[in-house]
Amino acid sequence: MCSACQVRTSSSHRAWLYGDVSDQKKTATLHTNRGDIVVELFPNHAPKTVANFVGLADGSKEYSSANAKGEASGPFYDGSVFHRVIDGFMIQGGDPTGTGRGGPGYRFEDEFHPDLQFNKPYLLAMANAGPGTNGSQFFITVGPTPHLNRRHTIFGEVTDAASQAVVDAIATTATDRSDRPLDEVVIESVEIS
Repeated sequence: MCSACQVRTSSSHRAWLYGDVSDQKKTATLHTNRGDIVVELFPNHAPKTVANFVGLADGSKEYSSANAKGEASGPFYDGSVFHRVIDGFMIQGGDPTGTGRGGPGYRFEDEFHPDLQFNKPYLLAMANAGPGTNGSQFFITVGPTPHLNRRHTIFGEVTDAASQAVVDAIATTATDRSDRPLDEVVIESVEIS
């Protein structure tokens, strides 16, 4: 094949396809009322998903539903809650309504990478209602969950011990019969660096 015919995936081409996602390491810090959770994001393995999360977190991505503060623009996750917590499994957030049914008003396709498997705890992944239904909801695992492989896009990992301790504390919080924490666990803001 001639060199002019080859498709190259440069940083600028990926940015055009998926949004402004750098090859550099990206970190998201979820500032919660229970402590900070620092997550290393995987833009090289899940570029669309990371671009979506970063854009919603910093308010640069458009969405058609109201955010957790009831506003039509700005940071999407600020003020939202972890609405579903299952000890030994995961903590779930990212729904501006706090019901498990809300989202940004759009959906996008899954991104599965062979290097990313649910074989350990503290993985950040998209919650969905089936293939191609990703929006804003996400979860962090608290144990290996291999039954989720190729069903949910993994796009980050909580790697430091202090953040893992916050995740574990949230995962063991008291919940009602529908797995909702009795005392709200609020994402006060998300900082991207």
